[in-house]
Amino acid sequence: MKIITREIPPRAAWALEQAGIHPLLARLYAARGVLGKDELDDGLARLLPPAGMKGLSEAAVLLADAVAAGSKLCIVADYDCDGATACAVAMRGLRLLGAKHVDYLVPDRVADGYGLTPPIAHRVKERGAEILITVDNGIASVDGVAAANALGLKVLVTDHHLPGAALPEAAVIVNPNQPGCDFESKSIAGVGVMFYVLLALRSELRARGVFDSQNQPKLDALLPLVALGTVADVVKLDANNRRLVAQGLRRIRAGALPCGLASLFKAAARDHKVATTFDFGFALGPRINAAGRLADMTLGIECLLTDDAARGDELARSLDAINRERRDIEGGMRDQAMEIVDGLFDEGEDPPAAICVFDPDFHEGVVGIVASRIKDKLHRPTFVFAASQAPGKEHELKGSGRSIPGFHLRDALDLVAKRHPDVLLRFGGHAMAAGCTVGEEHLDVFEQALIQVAEEWLDAPTLLRRLHTDGPLAPEYRRPDLVDTLHHEVWGQGFAPPVFSEEVEIISQRLVGEKHLQIKLKHQGQPVDGIWFGHTEPLPARVKLAFRLDADEWQGVRRVRFLVEGAEF
Repeated sequence: MKIITREIPPRAAWALEQAGIHPLLARLYAARGVLGKDELDDGLARLLPPAGMKGLSEAAVLLADAVAAGSKLCIVADYDCDGATACAVAMRGLRLLGAKHVDYLVPDRVADGYGLTPPIAHRVKERGAEILITVDNGIASVDGVAAANALGLKVLVTDHHLPGAALPEAAVIVNPNQPGCDFESKSIAGVGVMFYVLLALRSELRARGVFDSQNQPKLDALLPLVALGTVADVVKLDANNRRLVAQGLRRIRAGALPCGLASLFKAAARDHKVATTFDFGFALGPRINAAGRLADMTLGIECLLTDDAARGDELARSLDAINRERRDIEGGMRDQAMEIVDGLFDEGEDPPAAICVFDPDFHEGVVGIVASRIKDKLHRPTFVFAASQAPGKEHELKGSGRSIPGFHLRDALDLVAKRHPDVLLRFGGHAMAAGCTVGEEHLDVFEQALIQVAEEWLDAPTLLRRLHTDGPLAPEYRRPDLVDTLHHEVWGQGFAPPVFSEEVEIISQRLVGEKHLQIKLKHQGQPVDGIWFGHTEPLPARVKLAFRLDADEWQGVRRVRFLVEGAEF
């Protein structure tokens, strides 16, 4: 591992500090490309205007007409946290704006696969719907949209994924990544796209005289859900996404959140009054995702939709139990997968340029998480495959992949598909995460083809794990109140949480729980406790550590501790 210190533009840091930003935050923001205090203004007025998003005005007209006619609308959701929050935002928002007949349908990961398929279109029609709205999916559903059109449904696609070679022939497409869309925030999550659709619909209804600016429904009540889905989907937190997340966090901390969301905080033993982006990514998001992985995402969506506190508690407890089961399955699969991976190369050798793992006993709902764990450990693009559980597709393998910086996973799959046209049955995704389906007989060909692309695209510096940090921590900032200040800010993908690094002296170290290294170290002459989760190898007496700041409480006294992220020695 190579620990690299981010450059801090001195003029930007100085300007931020002069504008009243805390000196430590000024340094951190400047290192992340923030040039002035105005960029940190997270007010709703600073959100990018809806007018820039292609298809929004047409979507608003379509939905306003449907509301006026009392048409039946059906939302086709996705089975991850972004899809679940997008569905809940659509359901709540459309009802707020006057829709009387709104229903939703979420595909089953195993039986239906991903997105709007022809069978899903038929199920929507059978429910009596006239308008079909996709959230967090649909841009690749060419056949599904064609089937819906043939059934007489009007289709509104709202999505944020990258389009394929052909766009579906929907009545309207709203996706900032479609050709010809000038909306600046290409990283907006599916839930964010749906929120913008609702903003445009409200504007259209105002223009029609249904509301005025004084009595229009307040859509800001949806922002806690927008914030959760945005962080959980690990999209880049550009300035617009940071504003959406900051606004959602502000409402959650003030107690203005749906009761099911409050129940999820309780089930995760988190305090919503001091909610952080970490809570979204590592506590709430996984509990909702677990429903889509192992059970039925309807549970997650219902938890986000309920206004009954007792029902919310019951659903949150169910989601928590499913998440515990998911962790057990994942742990077993991860151990199994690492045994397979260890057999791919000899000790002391470098791993292959890309990793593919399959076992007949793997659960397809957890392959993505296991791929992520292997990728983190080996720093290689990784695919993990499980046998399809769908009837009639037992010989298909469903894979989920995670990548490293410098290797665009979806583009790699596209190149594999061009070189080996018969191997990939389906594929899609982003730069850092993608999915694909292959016939079991073609797995070896896929593996070799992916390794070949990785060998062509990845050089030695890219294959060396780099950990970007914010350099040394001044001892005066090693305070619990500053830990709270840092936790209060919006951090995430593309706007990394602060990680500091410097050489320290190790005073003592021991294993706890057989898999975590607990250490006592000397930082700037003062003893500090630290822990390295998931690491068992002992550290030398002097070592360069990368660490995050945390605070724990012992006998009523709060103290700073270091959460170790990596070491260079």
